[in-house]
Amino acid sequence: MQHTHHPHEIAIVDPNSFSQMGLKSLLQNLIPQVTVRCFGSFTQLMDDTPDMFAHYFVAAPILLEHTTFFLDRKEKCFVMVSGVSNTFNAFRTLDTSLPEEELVRSLLRLHEGGHKQHPHPMPDGKERDNFRLSPREVEVLVLIVRGLINKEIADRLNISLTTVISHRKNITEKLGIRSVSGLTVYAVMNGLIEANQI
Repeated sequence: MQHTHHPHEIAIVDPNSFSQMGLKSLLQNLIPQVTVRCFGSFTQLMDDTPDMFAHYFVAAPILLEHTTFFLDRKEKCFVMVSGVSNTFNAFRTLDTSLPEEELVRSLLRLHEGGHKQHPHPMPDGKERDNFRLSPREVEVLVLIVRGLINKEIADRLNISLTTVISHRKNITEKLGIRSVSGLTVYAVMNGLIEANQI
C-alpha cells in the first residue's frame, strides 16, 4: 500500500511505551481525525516513510542523537521533555510532566500553533485577551517562576502577603494553571520571562 502524505498523520518517536500510549490517546481524543503512529526508535521511523508525517513528537534523547534530521523538519517537530528545558531553543517542546489538563492545553496550543509558521505555540490575540493578566499579576507571575516564595514576593513588591495570595489565586484562575512548571512554560512561551532567567 502506497503511503501519501496525510495532513493528519502524526509520528511519536519514543522508546517509552507508556508515554507513547498516553500521548497517542490524548492526541486521538483531541483531534479525532488524526492517525497516530508510534515508533520505538529512530531506525523504526526511518524504515517506515519518515517524511509523510504532519507532526513529529520526539523523545529528547532521540532528538539529540539525530538533530540534523529533525532540524530540517523543525516546524513540524515537538520535543517531549520532562520539566522546562532550555536545551532545545530551535524546537517547540512539550512538557510531559505537566498535569493532564495542562498537557491537553499545551497540545491544543501546539495543534493550533503548528499550522502557523511560528516558533512558539503562542495563543493568538483573541485567546490571550480572555486571560489577560494585569501588570501587577505579571510581576507576581514572573517572581513565582523565578522561585520566590509568597513572603519574598510580598517584600519585593511592597505588598501584603494576603495581596500576593490573592494575585496568585487570580493568576491560577485566569490561566487555569496550578503548577509552577506550567506557569513557567506559560511565562516563557508568552515572552514574559527569558528562559535563561528561570
